Amino acid sequence: MSIHKPVLLHETIEILNPKSGEFFIDGTLGGGGHANAIVERIGKSGTLLGVDWDKEATERFLHENAKRTNVIVQNANYNTIPEILTQEKLGKADGLLLDLGFSSFQIEDAKRGFSFQADGPLDMRYAKEGATAADVVNGLREEELADIFWKFGDERFSRQIAKRIVEERRKGKILTTGHLRDVVVSAFPARFRNGKTNPATKVFQALRIYVNHEFENIKSLLRKLPECVKSGGRVAVITFHSTEDGIVKNLFKELVKAGKAGLLTKKPIIPTRAEVKENPRSRSAKVRAIQLT
Repeated sequence: MSIHKPVLLHETIEILNPKSGEFFIDGTLGGGGHANAIVERIGKSGTLLGVDWDKEATERFLHENAKRTNVIVQNANYNTIPEILTQEKLGKADGLLLDLGFSSFQIEDAKRGFSFQADGPLDMRYAKEGATAADVVNGLREEELADIFWKFGDERFSRQIAKRIVEERRKGKILTTGHLRDVVVSAFPARFRNGKTNPATKVFQALRIYVNHEFENIKSLLRKLPECVKSGGRVAVITFHSTEDGIVKNLFKELVKAGKAGLLTKKPIIPTRAEVKENPRSRSAKVRAIQLT
């Protein structure tokens, strides 16, 4: 298994500027790269609340930080951070980070069903609750599938792919990542099948976002930021999808217009060419940040 590489690590830490003794929240622990960098900056006198919906992520981070007494970890959806702060009597934070991508651990574990790189069950859930990607692919109507691929994946061939999936599932259910990948690729015109990225990439992204209600969750938390972060506190969000970035951009603008925040990034920060070369998964990443007033 490869080492997880946190995206836009240097840029994000510079914007958030964690200082010794501060209280920070990482709402998406993932592989722990950003969280570990924050812990180093806040020192033993600071506190980190690490949250992740993926139980494997929280267990791994707890194990790696077992000797640290200033790290609190919760296996929960980040949209429940306000409730966690109340339960743990932590008060408002000096900073909050959300990295809306998913980690190398999730991609490379075939049984999680996030990736077509290795064949596995078509699951894609961060938490073991609710409908799986297989339930969606085999249960929704053609028009509904096309809408998901277009809305959550920006997939230009969404209708052709949805039609092909419905044709295929008449023969038998589509239950594995490899089966779905092959069906999706077969729906593409031949000249579009051999690009830099696999043709199934956007469909898999769309299903992951839909299955985990990712857009609803980010809207929910960003509207509650004043409940989570103190005046002068910094918030950074890393996105990997144009619609996701648009949601963050617009909700940040609403907070600024309401006089509740100021922009720290007028334009999103994107990875350097060097980072993209070293970590191709970073190519679509953008970070936006605000400071609460």
